[in-house]
Amino acid sequence: MPRPRRRTVRARPIVCHPRILGGKPVVEGTRMSVDQILGLIAKGMTVQAIVRSYPVLTAADVRGAVAYAQAALRDDIVIEVRP
Repeated sequence: MPRPRRRTVRARPIVCHPRILGGKPVVEGTRMSVDQILGLIAKGMTVQAIVRSYPVLTAADVRGAVAYAQAALRDDIVIEVRP
């Protein structure tokens, strides 16, 4: 018996536009910013809980936002500043 095919859902691109949330990176076609999604994850929400609470997002969108943040921070250099 053949296995059912899984439908792959691709994440929408992360975009920045000065007229949308002041230019913050957002999931294309939404007003959901990357930092808002990361904040939800930091508070302990699962990907499934985020998608249930924000139906405009897919699980792929949430994972795409995390990947965007990881890529944005990948080459950052942290310099400790003391007062």
